[in-house]
Order: sequence, then C-alpha cells, then structure tokens
Amino acid sequence: MPPDVFSADAADLFRSYDSVDLLIGIPSFHNANTIGHVVQAVEAGLRKFYPRQRSLIVISDGDSTDGTRDAALAATTKGQEETLLIDPKAELPDKLAFSYSGLSGKGSAFRAIFTVAERLGARACAVFDADLRSVTPTWVEHLIGPVLYHGYDLVAPMYERHKFDGTITNSIAYPITAALYGRGVRQPIGGDFGFSGQLAAHWAHKDVWDTDVARFGIDIWMTTVALCNDFNICQSILGAKLHDAKDPGRDLGPMFRQVVGSLFALAGRYAEHWMAVDSIRPVPTFGFRSATSTEAIRINSDRLRWRFVDGYVTYQDVWRQVLASDNLDGVIESIHQASEPPEGFRLPIELWARICYDYLLAYNEQMVDPDRLIDSLIPLYFARTATFVDEVRDDSAEAAEERIASYAEVFQRAKPYLVRRFHETGTARKLDEQRVAGDERRHGDDTSEFMAIKSP
Repeated sequence: MPPDVFSADAADLFRSYDSVDLLIGIPSFHNANTIGHVVQAVEAGLRKFYPRQRSLIVISDGDSTDGTRDAALAATTKGQEETLLIDPKAELPDKLAFSYSGLSGKGSAFRAIFTVAERLGARACAVFDADLRSVTPTWVEHLIGPVLYHGYDLVAPMYERHKFDGTITNSIAYPITAALYGRGVRQPIGGDFGFSGQLAAHWAHKDVWDTDVARFGIDIWMTTVALCNDFNICQSILGAKLHDAKDPGRDLGPMFRQVVGSLFALAGRYAEHWMAVDSIRPVPTFGFRSATSTEAIRINSDRLRWRFVDGYVTYQDVWRQVLASDNLDGVIESIHQASEPPEGFRLPIELWARICYDYLLAYNEQMVDPDRLIDSLIPLYFARTATFVDEVRDDSAEAAEERIASYAEVFQRAKPYLVRRFHETGTARKLDEQRVAGDERRHGDDTSEFMAIKSP
C-alpha cells in the first residue's frame, strides 16, 4: 500500500488479508461517545443481510486521543443475537482500526478506506459517519445491495429531513449538481455512501490528496467524479438522519466554504462535460418511502435578513465585481425590502440561480481571493434561506420537498446564462491556460485532478 496513506504499523494490519467481499469504512476523529453505536449497527447489518460474505469493518481514524479506536473495537453484537434477530450462526465480521496519514481531514480518512478496498479486492463497500444517531442495520443493506446485486457503482443516500434542515444541500449542492451534470442526485453531500471496489480504486488513484479535498469537500467530489466518469449511479432511501442540526444564521461554521468552494472548483474542472448536458434525468431509487418523524429545526428569519444587510456593508465591493448588473440590481432591491415589513422580503430562486452561476464563474476566474469570495456569498445565501423559510413555513413536508425538487429545474433553465457568461467573461480561456500550465508542471502525468481548489 502507498506509504503516504498509512503508517508502517497500520499497513501491517492488512498483511493477513488476501481479499474481502464487503468493506465498511468509518472515518473518525474524537467520536468515542457515538462510534460504538455505529459499529454495532454496521456489524448487525452485515451479519443479518450478508452472512455468507467475507466482511471487514475498518475505522480510519485521525489520531483521536479520546479512546475512539478502543470504543470501536470493543463494540459488538455478540450475545445480542436474539434481541437483534440475528442468526447466531452468522459469523462476526473482522474489525481493524488504524490512523491514516496525510492532511488531517475526512478526505484523507476516505483515501485510506479506498486504498484498503482496492488492495483487498472488495466487491462492494460503504462508508458511514462516526457520529450517526439514527443509523440502523438496514442502512447496510440499502447501501451495499444495489452494488452487490444490481451492478451500481455509487449509491447515494436519500434521507428524510426536516424542511429547514440541509439548506446548503437544498439551495446550492443539489440544484447545481443536477443542472450541471444532468442527474437528480438528491443528496450529493450526504456523507453515507455505497460504492463498488472499482469506483474506490478510481477515487484512490486521483491526484487530489494534497489539496483541500483531503480536508473537506470529499462528499461532493466523490459524487461529481462518479457522475463525470460514466459510473452507474443510484440512490437508496435510508429514512431519517439525526444529527446536530443548527440554525444557519447562528452557526454556519466552515461547511459552507468547504462544500461550495469544492463544488465551484469541480465545475471548472468538468466544464466540457456539463456544457454538453441539456436536461436532468432521474436517478434510480431503491427502498420504500414512508412518513418519518424528524427533529424540528427553528430558524430565525430576522437574523438571516439582517446578516444579509450587514453583508452588503462588508462585501458590496465584491458583489459589484462579481455580479452581473441585472443581478446586482435585484440584490439591492432585496436590501431595500429588508428594511420593510418581513412579509415583503424576497430573494427569488431565479435570481439566486444566476447569483450562484456568477460566483461559480468568479471562483474559476480567480478574480477575487477564494476565501473572501466565498465569504461574500454567505450573506446572499442567508437572504435566500430567509426567503425559503418564509415560503415553506406552512408547507407540509411533502409540499416542501416538491418545492425543493423544482429548484433543480430553475437552475437548469438558467444554464444558458451560465454558458453564455462562461465564454463572455473568458473563464473558458483561463481554465484552459491553468490546465496547460498544470500539465507542464506534471510532465504529462494525466492522473492529476483539478488545479482550482486552493490549499491553505
């Protein structure tokens, strides 16, 4: 195995394995309180649904000091077969825990998992977050089954979520991914995926592991690479995903910068692919959808609106540089509305789609420092989120989901605007120059991925 993926001690753990059928990876960092539950659910799923397959659970850890690896290795379903409805004759899968090498982050943890999958010739794999509270044994079946029995390479998750949860996915990642690449993957940054050993090897050999993909942005990268390299993709219904959801106006954290920066950089890398896509095709979906209770999320729309207004004060110079004149006029109109009664405030989805495309182009043109550029988009995202909250406040969960699904079509209809500006602004030429320069630096190495992601 590559020396920059594992320490020598970690590599020794796998020497006794020639091959496995199924590989489950759990990236972790200081998850001692939750990882035991995840490991038990995964182990129960493997024993219940795949008792005849040789399975291995690997914990790819970021040097946790809280006992995460010990907690993972101690977790077991042994002795609980009767209550978990497991055949007591079903063997326990092996478990291994190790520390990965490279940049600290979820992407490096995933790289190690992909490398193990390739080395051991795994037929089907899945990854699960180490802090899941709602994972069940059936998640293993739903993510592994389409790969093992139906020949799919990537199984994206479909979660039941509160209508105010996942606003980055709903307003940016989902509609942009669907419009650009032509597939309606509902949760392109879901976190829990199933995939084939072939796709794991493809990911492992990509030359992105010294970029920010190794720190974050790994979920959208995995989905986009699979979409743009003709891998067979489906999605599977998992039910509710319970996690520590937050009001985006109070605690957005680094996720916005991570996901959006990676999304825009990938769009630059795969421009030739998405410019040839003119429609959105549905994605095959496995599983049975049913009504699910999800945790309610409270969002303060007033806080979002006023952070939008504050953003104008801080970032108006960037907005004037990035936004097309008509779009800037629409933003300023929304600024004026923010000082009036709340029911009159709107940043329409059609305007939001064009704003996102303006920023996608600016990111790849490198006209503004990437960090400041993405930071300047956050107040606009707050404005769009406040509008969405007000629009769906009285919607049922089903009606809100239909509304979100329609956003992909809005972004698709706005795509000619993106293509036109892509050529008018010279973004295409600049990306070609960057790619040629990168090729020269790599001396013909064609395994390297995109150059646009900024490493800190």
